[in-house]
Amino acid sequence: MTRNHILKPIAWIACLVPLALLVFGAFTGTLGANPVERITHRTGLATLILLLVTLAITPLRRWTGMLWLIQYRRLVGLFAFFYGCLHLLTYLWLDQNFRIAAMAHDVVKRPFITMGTLSWLLMLPLALTSTQKAIRSLGKNWLRLHRLVYAAAAAGAIHFYWLVKRDKQEPLLYLAILTALLGWRLAVWIAQVQAQQKAVGGGAPSSQAASGQ
Repeated sequence: MTRNHILKPIAWIACLVPLALLVFGAFTGTLGANPVERITHRTGLATLILLLVTLAITPLRRWTGMLWLIQYRRLVGLFAFFYGCLHLLTYLWLDQNFRIAAMAHDVVKRPFITMGTLSWLLMLPLALTSTQKAIRSLGKNWLRLHRLVYAAAAAGAIHFYWLVKRDKQEPLLYLAILTALLGWRLAVWIAQVQAQQKAVGGGAPSSQAASGQ
């Protein structure tokens, strides 16, 4: 039995745990006095956590040498979008009952809802282009498009921070994790640019000497 046969079901189960807990809470009546608020919070939190896990896979792969981790990035990313859809649907249906005027007012007047909507909209093209066919069709543009995940995660973290009115320790923790993950990528990019500049600068004298000969 290969590693993938063992780890893939574990990854699926781990990603489905938040949904299973919500279903269990709904059937047992343990979602609290405001079940809609509890569902909204848990689906939103699951979305943000899975987005951060998606961003964490690349640095973990490099630090640990476990190259196979990259196989699970798409799975985790799609589950992040799945929970984002549940989060949005909870707001549209259970909270607002599809009242278009009220929803439009919320998006315009309440910044945290605007930011949450933006996060979902940024995830949408990522989910739609997650297939192998889309990867082949888009080529290098696929990588450029999927950098939107950085903005989606940032919008989601800000959405959570603006939502919480008093104790902001939890949203600040996720913002700190996001900052660390994006900071690592920035550091890698700067190092690559500097390496390229050194390579170009180091190669110039050699080419001049060759032309002089």
